[in-house]
Amino acid sequence: MIAYTCKYAPLELLRVFDNDHLINNNADQFEYAQSVMHPNMCSHIKAVLEDIHKNKYDRIFLINCCDSTRRLSDVLKRERLAYHKMLDLPVETGSCAAMRLKSDLLEVIQELEALYHKPFDKAAFLRCFPDEPPSYPAGPFVLLLGARSNTALVNIVQSCFDIPVIDATCTNNRTITRGTMNTGDSIDELMEKYAFALLNQSPCMRMADVQSRKKLLNHENCAGIIYHTIQFCDYYDYEYSQIKSIGIPLLKIETDFTAQSSGQILTRIEGFAEALKRKKEHALAAGKSGKYYAGIDSGSTSTELVILDENKNIIRTVMVRTGANAGAGAEKALAQSGIAKSDIRAVTATGYGRRNIAFADSSVTEITCHAKGAKHLFPQAEAIIDIGGQDSKVITLDADGNVSNFVMNDKCAAGTGRFLENMAKVLEIDMDTMANSGLKYKNDLTISSMCTVFAESEVVSLIAENHPIADIIHGLNKSVAQKTKALARSAAKSDKIVMTGGVANNRGVVTELEKQLNTRLLIPEKPEFCGALGAALIALEGK
Repeated sequence: MIAYTCKYAPLELLRVFDNDHLINNNADQFEYAQSVMHPNMCSHIKAVLEDIHKNKYDRIFLINCCDSTRRLSDVLKRERLAYHKMLDLPVETGSCAAMRLKSDLLEVIQELEALYHKPFDKAAFLRCFPDEPPSYPAGPFVLLLGARSNTALVNIVQSCFDIPVIDATCTNNRTITRGTMNTGDSIDELMEKYAFALLNQSPCMRMADVQSRKKLLNHENCAGIIYHTIQFCDYYDYEYSQIKSIGIPLLKIETDFTAQSSGQILTRIEGFAEALKRKKEHALAAGKSGKYYAGIDSGSTSTELVILDENKNIIRTVMVRTGANAGAGAEKALAQSGIAKSDIRAVTATGYGRRNIAFADSSVTEITCHAKGAKHLFPQAEAIIDIGGQDSKVITLDADGNVSNFVMNDKCAAGTGRFLENMAKVLEIDMDTMANSGLKYKNDLTISSMCTVFAESEVVSLIAENHPIADIIHGLNKSVAQKTKALARSAAKSDKIVMTGGVANNRGVVTELEKQLNTRLLIPEKPEFCGALGAALIALEGK
């Protein structure tokens, strides 16, 4: 087997001699990669090296698409591999580039003939080409675009939509056909035509001329675009900045080829699907009866339950610690409500644990649920700021109250409820004290570190310098507000912003955020229940 990483690899040529395998998986960790290369190397390249090491691939074909791939090749040169090739791919697509590539392809043939002890078979080579290039569906589809997407990401995206997803990311957007190549051609002629075909397929952002990529964006059936970038890789950030204003619904996601942020990625993609009204639905349990409707918000820190009657009156609210098991947390909340499952006709789950609540009839992202709950409580709402235990979101609404856009923080905990909890532990105070003491500050301290770990060190230093606790809390509140303001640029011009989530109970944060946004925020009586309320409303409306 010959393992490869790039769509410009000459797969049809390789398949004459052996099977091929695309290395494109997440890594559980980078232990081996960081022992043999710099720890700041591209996360994708580190994941590739981990895969090679784990599966003991000894035939590797690389394309010199970037400096990180060149460093990978340097590392592999020290390994005892049966075959290791780095193909020098031109960035141009004209005759001179094709002739240079042809020469390299002829060299590859010679190397593989020597390795496998068999001659190149023209007929077998030509049989490897598809008869037609990939085609788009006849109906609506979602386009996954940008940098290479690993198998896990593709599976997540496909699981969220009720329409086809076309993976047109870097590695998977391969558009090579047999064209004019035939058995009567000499090997030299075949490789010249093949070189043109490789160079002139739909280009990746490494190539000098990328104008034809715009064809991907102009299809009439494209319902939305999910644009993927890899952390610290600039190639595709440039393209994303150019297509933000094309008018097609667009979601940007960034990964680092680990599974650490898969829950947040799922929430973003499902939220996008819900905004497009193209979410893959699951059938409700048949024959259920009952007079109540429940919404469960299973968050990273707490689980909230709201139960409504058929007139949208709130019958019960319960909040418990989520604990280590989302399903057990939801069961505990329901038990504390005092209402039997048999009396509940429909249950909608939301939050990070939404898919792990067995008795729920449906699941909806907290993006949609917070929007639904906030709009119910404040019909004038135009935007929502939700600061929860694990992440922060800013959601904007259209004239009908539907989600028109949303942004989320990255997987860093800074600016979230977890950040404030950690700081409260450092200060050795409870959350009630944390919520109010910052209002009594005298000196306007600034916590400069956004990172939770570094901010903790900064707070320890301020304590050692004998700064009053109220001043330190004020600095922390201001830090959260500043981070949220950066996230809330899309809503900053509105004066009808609802703040939801547990952090909305923190008057110090609310006050600082109002200063940053220069507006008064609308705060529900119980802001931590807004997501569960929205979920309950969705359960009622979907009865």
